[in-house]
Amino acid sequence: MSSSSSICIIDNDRKTCDLVSAFLTYQGYDVVTAEHNVSFFDTIRDKRVGIVIADLHLLQTVFPDFVVNARTINPLLVLIGYGRQNDKLLPIVSEESIFFLPKPLNLDELESLVMRAMEYQSLKMHDSDDSAAHHPHVLNSTMIGKSRPMQALFDMIEKVAESTATILIQGESGTGKELAARAIHQLSGRNSRNFVPVNCAAIPDDLLESELFGHVKGSFTGAYANRAGRFEMADKGTLFLDEIGDMKANLQVKLLRVLQNREFEPVGSTRSQKVDVRIIAATNKNLEELVANKDFREDLYYRLSVIPITIPALRERRDDIPLLIHNFLARFNSDRRHAVKGFSRETLGILCAYDWPGNVRELENLVERLVILKDSGVITPDDLPDKYLSGHTQVQVPELPTAEALPEGGVCLNSMVDEFENRLILQALARTGGNKKEAATLLNLKRTTLIEKLKKKNLAYIEE
Repeated sequence: MSSSSSICIIDNDRKTCDLVSAFLTYQGYDVVTAEHNVSFFDTIRDKRVGIVIADLHLLQTVFPDFVVNARTINPLLVLIGYGRQNDKLLPIVSEESIFFLPKPLNLDELESLVMRAMEYQSLKMHDSDDSAAHHPHVLNSTMIGKSRPMQALFDMIEKVAESTATILIQGESGTGKELAARAIHQLSGRNSRNFVPVNCAAIPDDLLESELFGHVKGSFTGAYANRAGRFEMADKGTLFLDEIGDMKANLQVKLLRVLQNREFEPVGSTRSQKVDVRIIAATNKNLEELVANKDFREDLYYRLSVIPITIPALRERRDDIPLLIHNFLARFNSDRRHAVKGFSRETLGILCAYDWPGNVRELENLVERLVILKDSGVITPDDLPDKYLSGHTQVQVPELPTAEALPEGGVCLNSMVDEFENRLILQALARTGGNKKEAATLLNLKRTTLIEKLKKKNLAYIEE
């Protein structure tokens, strides 16, 4: 995963520095390290550092005014250290745009927190002119869709975000359940605290309890130190329990207790810990059928589904396919430094007709594959894998209704105007062979204005 700015690590423990640096570099981040002296601030300024991962104890002893000084450069802070309950930490950790991760470090949790910090940073970089209010097809810069099912989903997410009720998100694999959960978190009053995802199906059953609730030293073989669990990590924030339908019966009982009493016991401990966590669960399974078959607790199901949300499958929102393709194409062109101009209309018709069993994830993977293999030019049907071509019935890419075809129920004027503007821009680019200067002249715009519109709209040139 790439970033537009660097991550800086500062810790007087060289092993920790090297471990974190190597891990994040392997994950694709641009990482720099800094000495813990006065030159540190020059480093984070010169290297365009956006996120600082720093040992809290070091900052308290060497840089007591670190937070104040760092604010002049404005990086996000990820503080690591022992003793979350220490009262001295609370004024620092509770500040907006400062995140905390307890030691000993769990690298998966670290990456999750870095991603969380980058999402927060990305949101802060958008000014009011680029807000979702001006782009009704975008929710919280992550979810995209102009179709009626997606607009209804956006409305639901915005309504429930500020509540503290438990939410159950259901939908097929690849529809974007975690994106929906992250959007709910970002729009809630908990957005300055951690969003902690847990894939219940990806963690072995004998380890999931420890992952969720933590453990104390000596509680089992290999438990060499106390370890915080995901519930503690998500305190005052949001815990996302993905694939909840795969959770075993013994853990369902313990999860039910947390939902009822807002407390849990780490593995091997006899002391309960209070926790303030908003839980969002997700599954691609039919929980009602699992309840009927006695494979999922009925009382837990009703606790989880206080507010049920269903993510539509991609075949139920075909109008969004061109919009998603434009977005993915712009992103992968930028990431790969390629110059794929777009998709021919025939290719778009084929893709709009396909049923997409893998949903948005499958579409995203396909666009990435095509960008890597094509490198430049226009994607044609010849570039598509055979499975997208066999037995397809081409559909037309949706056109704007004319004034005479105005639906009885009316239309969303802003969305229609935005779509009409998109079509004019793409037609101008098609007529000029992608030449932005000539296209701007046709549209009576400045070239810089056209380029800015292309960026904001995530538009890529489509060959007519």
